[in-house]
Amino acid sequence: MTGNSSDHRGEVREFLTSRRARLSPRQAGLAAFGANRRVPGLRREEVAALAGVSVAYYTRLERGNLVGVSESVLNAVAGALRLDDAERDHLFDLARAANLSASARSGASATRARVPAGIQQVLDAITDAPADVRNGRRDILASNRLAYALYSEVHAEPVQPANLARFTFLNPKARDFFVDWPKAAHDIVAGLRIEAGRHPYDKPLSDLVGELSTRSEEFRVRWASHNVRHHTSGTKKLRHPVVGEIELAFQAFALPGDAGLNLFVYTAAPDSPAQEALRFLASWADGQPPAPAGGISSRDGDPAGAPSRAANA
Repeated sequence: MTGNSSDHRGEVREFLTSRRARLSPRQAGLAAFGANRRVPGLRREEVAALAGVSVAYYTRLERGNLVGVSESVLNAVAGALRLDDAERDHLFDLARAANLSASARSGASATRARVPAGIQQVLDAITDAPADVRNGRRDILASNRLAYALYSEVHAEPVQPANLARFTFLNPKARDFFVDWPKAAHDIVAGLRIEAGRHPYDKPLSDLVGELSTRSEEFRVRWASHNVRHHTSGTKKLRHPVVGEIELAFQAFALPGDAGLNLFVYTAAPDSPAQEALRFLASWADGQPPAPAGGISSRDGDPAGAPSRAANA
């Protein structure tokens, strides 16, 4: 993605064709006539019939032209392709971007790179759980002390603000830090895909995707799959250099009035090994230099030499 209308049409085309290719006639409730189908998944005419539109009109949509498409048609296409909630939202985001005027495109705001005043105070008031604020590019823009300690490996990156996508695909430490690295990698790319649909003219996002595509085959393959996923709750399994393996539940909260910024809060079950690990992490963090305001770090951040609890985790 480079932020022009031609690239956006390509995004639409590849997303719709990839969703059509994964869906068999049987999955769509259709009889499969003939064993020699020339295309994987459904044919265009089958999707058009399921959506209740002409083949010519669906072909126009799949070629990337979503200008003027109605909400009812988008819903019909989403139903025909059996899109899940994240995929449906992504399709609507792509349509909204396609219908922006030229002036609106040139003035389209990029994802925030800074947090509003006062957010750091809110984070610092959360003392018993890691909490940080991220934008859609996966920049960590602000952290409380515990979150900064939890993600010390990420904050040690030389490029700031710390970026989870860049760390995941370009830093060899990531494969040890994320206990389930393939899942972490999938979630990162699926989230960036959603962000690209919402903000196709965000140049810093385009630059990040270009950098990762150039430097990481793992990223390039996942990006080409066009998978999308909402990443607002779940569990995160990390292998921290000080406290060892730790499994935490997380919840993301959108910051009102600041589109694209989310507050992530991590919690441990009461009386669990994870809660004990967080207490140990807090004790270790108390002996470290203060986390920089706004999450921007100029220090090394390497916890090497810290007392390790990994052997007992």
